[in-house]
Amino acid sequence: MNAIHTENLTKRFGDLAAVERLSIDVAEGEIFGLVGPDGAGKTTTMRLLGAILDPTEGEAWIDGCHVVRQAERAKERIGYMSQRFGLYADLMVIENLRFYADIYCEPRRGRQEKIDRLLGFSNLTPFQRRLAGNLSGGMKQKLGLACALVHTPKVLLLDEPTNGVDPVSRRDFWRILGQLQQEGVTIFISTSYLDEAERCHRVGLIHGGRLLACGTPEEVKRLMHAAILEVRAHQPRQAALALRARWPDRSIGLFGDRVHVACEDPEQTTVEARSALEQAGVGVIAVQTIAPTLEDVFISVMKDQEPHS
Repeated sequence: MNAIHTENLTKRFGDLAAVERLSIDVAEGEIFGLVGPDGAGKTTTMRLLGAILDPTEGEAWIDGCHVVRQAERAKERIGYMSQRFGLYADLMVIENLRFYADIYCEPRRGRQEKIDRLLGFSNLTPFQRRLAGNLSGGMKQKLGLACALVHTPKVLLLDEPTNGVDPVSRRDFWRILGQLQQEGVTIFISTSYLDEAERCHRVGLIHGGRLLACGTPEEVKRLMHAAILEVRAHQPRQAALALRARWPDRSIGLFGDRVHVACEDPEQTTVEARSALEQAGVGVIAVQTIAPTLEDVFISVMKDQEPHS
């Protein structure tokens, strides 16, 4: 049985379709990543799956429970972690965990052992007496995850949990998610970090409320039929501007000190790119053809969705 199943799930706010005809299946024990930019519909999807919002159309099930007709039963199976720090800043770490245990009506017998395990699991044991408001961003996210796990949910819904978190804390957070997945927890995570999407078993690319592609990271990468030219330049931002001016209809992305250009003919594009950058006064370090990344695919898919004049 799928842990998550949706059929044409739709949510409209007036004339705006925040989520439109979303149909996905997520297997038990899978890590599924919903990837998209701000405003793509990720948070609305999370709230629909978490039985926080009712859909305008369509249906969804969590662990076999209908999120509208069996909302309370569905919520018992869900651990939900929103974008914003939803814990109590004036309570200590241990007090937040106890409070959430009370909310979920966790039995007293064995409760402390579970809390101790969650503290150890999230590396928060040394900080259990610290006020939640005094935690670092990464530690707040770990506490939020621990509180979402206090009732042993079967499905975790994580809405951009590592947004704004430092790289070390992001790595630690994903290590914890990997352990949870090995224990059989299904994880549905939204993110705008494409490197995180690579860690998922499958990903869905969402834009404008619509699912544009879905599959394993490798399957999604194969949707990119164009070649990717990687340009390294002394002034990468200026290089990207010059190349976008040269090819306004092409998918061109800036990745740190490198610019990726989607093209059909790498050899000819290399010649033209060098010429365009030379005319713009930008020094070229190297140009080479590389395998596409998920971010290349996503930029290309979004480019295809833009209206053409």
